[in-house]
Amino acid sequence: MIKRNFLTLLSLVLLSVTVSSQVTIADYQRADSITKLNDLVYNQVLSVNWIDSTHVFWYPVKTRDGIAYTLVDAAKATRKPAFDVNKLVDQLNKQPGVKTTAKTLQLQRLKLNLKANKISFGFDKKYWSCNLKTYQVAVDSVMKPESPRPYWNESFDELGNQPVTSPDSNWVAFVKNYNVFVRNIKTKKETQLSFDGSAGDLYSSYFEWSPDSKKLAVNKVRKAEDHFIYFVESSPKTQLQPILQKRYYPKPGDALPIRKPSLFDIETLKQIPVDTKDFENQYSLSNLKWNQNSSAFTFEFNQRGHQVFQVAEVDGTTGAVRVIIDERSNTFIDYSGKYFRYDLEKSGEIIWASERDGWNHLYLYDVKTGKVKNQITSGNWVVRGVEKVDEKTSTIIFRASGRNADEDPYFIHYCKINFDGSGLVDLTPEKMEHSATFSADYQYFTDTYSTVQDPPVTVLRRTSDGSVVMELEKADIADLLAKNWIAPEPFVAKGRDGKTDIWGNIYRPTNFDPHKKYPIIEYIYAGPHSSFTQKNFRPTNSPFSGLSELGFIIVQLDGMGTSNRGKAFHDVCYKNLKDAGFPDRILWIKAAAQKYSYMDTTRVGLFGGSAGGQSTLAGLLFHPEFYKAGSSSCGCHDNRMDKIWWNEQWMGFPIGPEYAECSNVENASKLQGKLLLIVGEVDDNVDPASTMQVVNALIAAKKDFELVVLPGVNHTLGGDYGEQKRRDFFVRNFLNQATPDWNSITK
Repeated sequence: MIKRNFLTLLSLVLLSVTVSSQVTIADYQRADSITKLNDLVYNQVLSVNWIDSTHVFWYPVKTRDGIAYTLVDAAKATRKPAFDVNKLVDQLNKQPGVKTTAKTLQLQRLKLNLKANKISFGFDKKYWSCNLKTYQVAVDSVMKPESPRPYWNESFDELGNQPVTSPDSNWVAFVKNYNVFVRNIKTKKETQLSFDGSAGDLYSSYFEWSPDSKKLAVNKVRKAEDHFIYFVESSPKTQLQPILQKRYYPKPGDALPIRKPSLFDIETLKQIPVDTKDFENQYSLSNLKWNQNSSAFTFEFNQRGHQVFQVAEVDGTTGAVRVIIDERSNTFIDYSGKYFRYDLEKSGEIIWASERDGWNHLYLYDVKTGKVKNQITSGNWVVRGVEKVDEKTSTIIFRASGRNADEDPYFIHYCKINFDGSGLVDLTPEKMEHSATFSADYQYFTDTYSTVQDPPVTVLRRTSDGSVVMELEKADIADLLAKNWIAPEPFVAKGRDGKTDIWGNIYRPTNFDPHKKYPIIEYIYAGPHSSFTQKNFRPTNSPFSGLSELGFIIVQLDGMGTSNRGKAFHDVCYKNLKDAGFPDRILWIKAAAQKYSYMDTTRVGLFGGSAGGQSTLAGLLFHPEFYKAGSSSCGCHDNRMDKIWWNEQWMGFPIGPEYAECSNVENASKLQGKLLLIVGEVDDNVDPASTMQVVNALIAAKKDFELVVLPGVNHTLGGDYGEQKRRDFFVRNFLNQATPDWNSITK
């Protein structure tokens, strides 16, 4: 009897232990519901829509009673409802099959026509119009399904353009038998202008006429063999049998087309020789553009390897070529992220962006001399982009970050400055992240500012000095706070050099208990093309908020090698993508854990997709002493396998040994931690073969890992199923708890 009671007690204890260490379906459902917290932010401007060339705009804002629509006259500083939502709902409900309320009404593609006093919108799979005098509604048409997005990297058909008519309408230029022809529109006579075109060395059909119609510019193109990726769609919706998919996809090291600017004189019907031998080692040659007086045209030359970027000019009479702007770097020129050029035709000047002094700034060039007249912006901060060049007032409106020493250096501000570099004004002085929309004439703009902790405020400002005309909306987060929402915490620690501040955020679950020990999971994306840590107000982040709710602290930060800081900060990535800022990231996490003892640095993991998938596995391979588990989605695990434009920019050309040194495939045998790989079967952004090559290398090294292949899925972090697998992965490996038996669940 005693023995039986002991065994019964023991079984109950064991059952109790098992149950307490089980993460339940209810836990997962609670994690899924975290995104609903976004619905608890009210009085937040959802978008701003300026009406044509007026100073009038409208915006939708979410209230507790539904979406409200406000009409604002900036010049008069007045605001009023754009229309009566209740009257619109009443009329819609009179239509067959329609049942809606003011609280649930969702209008798509809304347009306001002030002159006609009507609105048009999409609703209930139809396009409607409404007369705002009578509120009578009518169906205009049935909404057609949106067309699928075209493939992002379609090959360019140099012969795909239609014949191009001259500005004076006297001539038409076209390609026939790979050569340049012109036709006189009046006489119908055709004249062949070039004679050296062939199938592999042809003239493009994309002609550029001079404004006076006397000259013609076009590229002659020496073609290169196209590179494709192939994959099998195993489970197509259209048929039983698999489908072989094919995409145009040049990779690092592939041969590229060579373009040579060519010039033709229409008055003499002759070709004028242009010597372009200095521009043939090219990644690209583009943007043929005539000046207003037809004396010359310019083109842009991006040298293979991205260390030389030039603006060159071709004399329209002699064909002589001279370089106006000669941009050079010992590492890389960030042409894809920081390029800006604006031609001031009347004054013969060019506004140009460059990092030559270590920070991205604007310069004013003299076209005649090819010399810098003056540096427009300067200092240890960066120009993030140009909004408007106003030639009448000789001013520039631009985005900037890092100007203020006592705030997050990534916060975007909108500024104005004169062409000569004087009169710099911060139009948005609040020390927060700003987002602006401007009227057509740029006299007014709306400004929404927030931080990860401070809810958004939207105001109307004058562009002349940034003064506030009126406050439009201030977000209400009372209901959000009532649900125990915890704002992300911005955290700063020194990087590997002991001097540079590294900025990131700490995310805690809503049931956070400071007396517990939490595993740390970093959501990583270290692509050098930008920076990625959240700066504005957003209650939840779909990639990681649900995961955090299961009992993890999530961190996100931008280490060295990412963009939007100084050039030296960015250059860390050059020929070194495996670095991914890890020395900074590890120090940052350790500093956070030193401040917060509930952060457990013995259980640190990673997850990310694309470049973040590459970095996730790189963290496990190159820093196994720190990172113990990682979920890697659709990673470009070897930069020789990924798209040419992205990888050659950071890893260089020609293909050197650093490509292998940074390869997760070449280094797969170093794996020590736990690994989950997720890949879409038909990923045409990152070749899915890159993941399978990692799998092959891991198998060869007899390493243990998990693999999820998603049939029919493109570039992805994993979708719903991938999210479930990722949560299971970290729950098992970091919380040491059992996950739900998904196969036992019936719907």
